[in-house]
Amino acid sequence: MIAKNLYSDTIPVLKTSNTGSEAIALMEMHRISHLPIVNNEEFLGLISDSDIYDHNDLDAPIGTHNPSLIRPYVFENQHIYEIVDLFAKLKLTIVPVLDANKKYLGSITLHNIVTEFAKMITVEKAGGIIILEMTIHDYCLSEIAQIVESNNAKILSLFVNTIEASTAISITIKVDVTDMASIIQTFERYDYKIKASFLSEDMLKVFYQDRLDSFLNYLNI
Repeated sequence: MIAKNLYSDTIPVLKTSNTGSEAIALMEMHRISHLPIVNNEEFLGLISDSDIYDHNDLDAPIGTHNPSLIRPYVFENQHIYEIVDLFAKLKLTIVPVLDANKKYLGSITLHNIVTEFAKMITVEKAGGIIILEMTIHDYCLSEIAQIVESNNAKILSLFVNTIEASTAISITIKVDVTDMASIIQTFERYDYKIKASFLSEDMLKVFYQDRLDSFLNYLNI
């Protein structure tokens, strides 16, 4: 997934002539804390509600805030992982998207990112989840896939999480079957450590909510 598939042109843009109070009103309307400043399709920067309040003059034109403007953006062909990283590092609520000529196209919101993340972990697809734990040196994707597929199942999604200050990792696997007994037995026969498995609808809801909460915490929301 890349930026051009994620951005929306419904997020309003500001001109340097707009006042701080106008900007705040738009932010409140769209439930965001940042807005792009664009003049004649040229992206000038991003302004936050705190920038405006710190200026101590809501009637002043946005153009007078230039010294405090930041200019974070992504190009339309950049991957979602790069976009998420920018959201997290700068604690943004939107990320502007530009074309190759740096023409402003639209903005990606946190809602867009969270929705896409939910799709990436295949929340809406039926199936079960298995979490393996191992060292990074023992990780072999081809063998994991072979074990799953040898039991007439397919991997819908797979995520690798590193464990801080350790060589251990956890592998979260979403498969397209609900009867995972044979898959688990095969993993155990190959001496894989099964950290957890989830099958019931209630357990899966808890698992997905936990993953989404962790993702939102990463973004500092």
